[in-house]
Amino acid sequence: MTEPVRIGLVGCGFISGAYLRTAPRFDILQVKACADRDGKAAGARAAEFGITAMPVDELLADPEIEIVVNLTTPQAHVDVDLQILAAGKHAHSEKPLAVSLAEANRLRAVAEETGLRVGCAPDTFLGGAHQTARHLLDSGRIGEPVAGTAFMMLRGHERWHPNPDFYYQPGGGPMFDMGPYYLTCLVNLLGPVARVMGMAKATFDSRTIESGPRTGAQVPVDVATHISAVLQFASGAHVTVVMSFDVWKHQHSPIEIYGTEGSMLVPDPNHFGGTVQVSQGRDEWEPVEPVFPHADGEFRIIGAADMAAALRTGRPHRASMELAYHVLEVMEAAERAATTGRIVEIDSRCERPAALPEGAPLGRFD
Repeated sequence: MTEPVRIGLVGCGFISGAYLRTAPRFDILQVKACADRDGKAAGARAAEFGITAMPVDELLADPEIEIVVNLTTPQAHVDVDLQILAAGKHAHSEKPLAVSLAEANRLRAVAEETGLRVGCAPDTFLGGAHQTARHLLDSGRIGEPVAGTAFMMLRGHERWHPNPDFYYQPGGGPMFDMGPYYLTCLVNLLGPVARVMGMAKATFDSRTIESGPRTGAQVPVDVATHISAVLQFASGAHVTVVMSFDVWKHQHSPIEIYGTEGSMLVPDPNHFGGTVQVSQGRDEWEPVEPVFPHADGEFRIIGAADMAAALRTGRPHRASMELAYHVLEVMEAAERAATTGRIVEIDSRCERPAALPEGAPLGRFD
């Protein structure tokens, strides 16, 4: 049996619960400790999940821990990842990789210098539904992809999040918050993006918190909250993407792919499951049952688990820094295209992450 990889978590906020609940589903992972600037938050998570709470510096110095999962806010991702690498650990971060390419380039340089791995969410593209969609595309079910759409439109996270401030600061907004799920899914399906055009605006100057102890407080808005972009992929496919915190309701599918022989509906890439549907010619939509695991439930730590398995075998991990960097460049390009009114060329070219093997059991990646 492969020796488990011991991991630690830095950042014990809202999302850490999803990671810690899921970790026991992967035999390759052994969560040893958690840490947070707020020692009470770390202590509460440790008590809830039967792990050890440590100060951040002690967790980074622990010789048994090989991977540190960085669950801090987006503005802190790079600084914390750099601390992790400086401690000789591999880093797996929540999305986005960074709030700018300049920050991401600092991280890339250190990762290359140290030879340590960096991974990054989202890892939902490894879910059973999205791997099924990938399999259908790769097998030619709808022919050659020609075009597509991706819509994430809602009213804003202040409706449910008690402290939504960072969603409206640089590194937040609908593109940087939710765009990584949609763009990563699209790159998994269609390959890298070649160029981007876009438009953007901020509809409201402030947002009102609607839940928790700060209900009624105003949050200033310093980012675009409705962004429309057209992506041209290196493969030639064109995809229209709309990311918005300004929409009350709509009827668009999360992702649709249009091919030369048919069309495909892809479920919400913020989740691992859902139903893929295909229509060929004039046929009605046909639901396609997932043929891969990780389709039923929450698997929010799967990217770190795949990295752990890759460490043991020496292969590349799928939720890679290269993939996250490419997605970051596309997001930044969409905003720059909106500001300048020009088409922005994408310099980076990442490989499509390797598809999961069909028929592999839950928690296995090779």
